[in-house]
Amino acid sequence: MSAPAARATGRLILIPNSLDLGADPTELPPLTDVLAPGVLHMAAALEHWVVENAKTARAFLKRVHAVTPLAHSLQALNIVELPRPAKGAPARTPPPMRPLLAPALAGHDLGLLSEAGLPAVADPGAALVLEAHAAGIPVVALPGPSALLLALAASGLNGQSFAFVGYLPTDAAARATRLRELEAGSRQGHQTQIFIETPYRNTALLQALVEGLQPTTWLSVSCGLTLPAGFTRTDRVLAWRQRPATLPGDSPAVFALLAT
Repeated sequence: MSAPAARATGRLILIPNSLDLGADPTELPPLTDVLAPGVLHMAAALEHWVVENAKTARAFLKRVHAVTPLAHSLQALNIVELPRPAKGAPARTPPPMRPLLAPALAGHDLGLLSEAGLPAVADPGAALVLEAHAAGIPVVALPGPSALLLALAASGLNGQSFAFVGYLPTDAAARATRLRELEAGSRQGHQTQIFIETPYRNTALLQALVEGLQPTTWLSVSCGLTLPAGFTRTDRVLAWRQRPATLPGDSPAVFALLAT
């Protein structure tokens, strides 16, 4: 029997990350509580990486090594950061991605690691995935936590129709206008609207939501997902007004609304 033919290219492998970035190291759950053994074995075997942040990627790989020893020393790994969009470039014009795929084009598997949990979901790595498809490179997505989907599942809001709208404007007037648009669209289409904010603005955004949305609109907040102190609260806006809450300024949160 002849040996199987070698692949012409390597694969782009989407390695999920934990959702505890920035958390107190003493509060971190075991990595095996969040990521499957097969994911950790795959991560440990890779030599070539494209990541959102090299420093946090190395910290993640150190945690992987504690469970499954890396096939290559941390110092020997080829870790390249995703490029930032050029200043002044149109928002929908991503920087060139093809050079980052050189290891895969040379026949090596290439890992993609995000700060957002699941690569390419609410994450700039999507541009690299699209370029891999254009280059004929197989893309393999491994199962792992996505903050957006975990928050949606825990919210109890409509999971049959939903939209992720990214960040809301920081200007108060523009944010209020955007909220009215999202609320009206949610009511018309019975669609859950999901958005996020920089952690130190969590409480300010929650206050704007509670003040600006209609009393009967459902509002859900998920914070610190996968951490021991993580939580999801879903209530009508009126209930949020009656029982105010303060969110931590150092832990990512996901917000969702459903107007009725």
